[in-house]
Amino acid sequence: MTTEQELRQKLRKIAALFEGATTVGERDAAAEALDRIRAALIAAEETERAIEMSFRLPDRWNRRLFLALCRRYGLRPYRYPRQRYSTVVLRAPRSFINETLWPEYKEISQALEDYLHEATERIIREEVFGDADEAEEKIGIPPTQESVGGFLLESKD
Repeated sequence: MTTEQELRQKLRKIAALFEGATTVGERDAAAEALDRIRAALIAAEETERAIEMSFRLPDRWNRRLFLALCRRYGLRPYRYPRQRYSTVVLRAPRSFINETLWPEYKEISQALEDYLHEATERIIREEVFGDADEAEEKIGIPPTQESVGGFLLESKD
């Protein structure tokens, strides 16, 4: 079972990995490491043409994480009028996106997803009902279904 404190520690380790920190002393100097990444981004912007890349993020939690990471590095994510909220557009050097931003986002996103899945399962089992497994699969042809309020209801004759 992962506690919130353990998750926070894991996120710090992931951030330290991408910031180049390998020792306790370097982790204490995380602000300097972040400055190094920002300086590398500025250098990449001077030598490499920035591209505009669109990201479709599956839910608001992933979108919020991605936006926070972008802003952490001084990037300004945006969206064009009439684009979905799930779309985030970013202008940055391709190498920075591919080698730093996206891999860090994926690792942190996976750590958060694992934690949230575990916490949700535990809360449902402890507070709602002990059996929170998936529905059993029945053999046969499914009956006709009707939709009510966005939910499919089984119609039995």
